[in-house]
Amino acid sequence: MLLKSFLVIAMLGTTLLIAGGGRAQQPNPLDAVPDKMPFDVAYGAPISLDRADAVLTAAVAESKKRDWKLVCAVVDSGANLVSFKRMDGAQLASISIAEHKARTSAKFRRETKVFESGVQLTNFQYLTTLDDVIASRGGIPLVEGGKLIGAIGCSGGTGSQDEVAAKAGAAVIK
Repeated sequence: MLLKSFLVIAMLGTTLLIAGGGRAQQPNPLDAVPDKMPFDVAYGAPISLDRADAVLTAAVAESKKRDWKLVCAVVDSGANLVSFKRMDGAQLASISIAEHKARTSAKFRRETKVFESGVQLTNFQYLTTLDDVIASRGGIPLVEGGKLIGAIGCSGGTGSQDEVAAKAGAAVIK
């Protein structure tokens, strides 16, 4: 009798586990199919050195105004480094991080904040498996006339500080 009761309870438990315990399953947000392709910005001609330097000048000016010691990098539409500035006293680790943010933003045609939000807010950890992604804000695409001509990446402060400086630089491109 005891064995029979145990088997009935075990079968009931297995059935509940298989059925999801009676709870309704939540829809997977990755199953949504948008009407339009997100971040569909055409690649344009690469940013020139003079324009890249103007972007960096604006980003560094914003950083100096706020007494932030940052590293800023600009890449072209092919994600190749065009210009770079490391402010006095900026941490050395930020050299490669600023370049990485700029490359990610150019290659994926979006702000790196999108990846940060995907991991932090929606638990899309799969994003960290994508090649050359950095899930930290501070990478901003440079778009002119609807075409991506490059991207800026800033690092050395908090993510929000990096983002403010990068946006100040990106504002130079109209």
